Amino acid sequence: MAVAQRRRERIDRGIKVRTDGFYALMSWRELGYLTLPRFLLIAGLLALPFLMPSMYWQRVISIVCIYAFLALSFDFLAHFVGLVSLGGAFFVGIGGYMSAVLNTELGLAPMLAIPAATLLGAGVCTLLLLPCLPLRGVYFAIVTLMYPLFAARTIEALDILGGTDGIMGIDSFPGPWIEQYFVIGMLLLAIFGLRRLVNTDFGLVLQAVKDNDQAVRASAMNVTRFKAIAVFIGSAMGCLGGACLVHIYMWAGISQFALDFSVLPIAATVIGGAGTLVGPVLGCLILVPASEMLREFGTLRIVFYSLILVGFIVFRSDGLMVWARRKYHQFERWTEI
Repeated sequence: MAVAQRRRERIDRGIKVRTDGFYALMSWRELGYLTLPRFLLIAGLLALPFLMPSMYWQRVISIVCIYAFLALSFDFLAHFVGLVSLGGAFFVGIGGYMSAVLNTELGLAPMLAIPAATLLGAGVCTLLLLPCLPLRGVYFAIVTLMYPLFAARTIEALDILGGTDGIMGIDSFPGPWIEQYFVIGMLLLAIFGLRRLVNTDFGLVLQAVKDNDQAVRASAMNVTRFKAIAVFIGSAMGCLGGACLVHIYMWAGISQFALDFSVLPIAATVIGGAGTLVGPVLGCLILVPASEMLREFGTLRIVFYSLILVGFIVFRSDGLMVWARRKYHQFERWTEI
């Protein structure tokens, strides 16, 4: 009787040979191989509120999601459009003030004020950034960095929108669980929505704009229009985070234009892996809780925070998600020859 010979081969080998852009699966094992990362992401985020030991850490998870919106916005604009935006704080501030006004002045409930503020705030941000769209690289980054500083100083100098006291008396979410799962649900929708978008023809045009906008313009396409749509999408995620934030804290003020909302998402993108969309979320899940745990060290926590960031940049410059994806694709199985 002949003895069957076996060899080791990578699990994804057959899948990659048979498919390109769509899945033609031959077994449940291959289906599980493809869906397992997505299942872990969804199940992990949905289980986080139950795993937290106290209400304080549940609130931290909500803040993680707020920063994740900003990190997704930065990753989308920088990696897929070529617009390095440092205006995350501007998006948060516009969305937060917009939702606060809609709630306190017009009486809209938080579940209505948040989506309205997201769309209106994204429209305002896009109009204000429209003159800057011809700029690229460091020039666009510097200009977007000035917007939150300009907005904060304008509110303070003119004493509008509550001035330095801010807008108080904002309604909170109907309940803590609604707050948790609303922000988590919106985050999952943003991740998979952006993943689907960048793989469409529109996403391919955006990447072409990043690589060679002159070639796109020579193809009779309006580059400014595509950039404006991309900025609207990116700013909408930031405004969504800001709108949720004011209803979490029940207060809107100029501190929402703080540069932390511009800098930390960039650090999270570097740690998680640029261009992966999920990587920035993973980076926020590391940086925000780490920042909270180091808070008892006072200003010294900045030193530990910086060491963590430098360590990731030196030893994992491509990001955790890129490394994890490479390792996942290297899993092997025994097959008969």
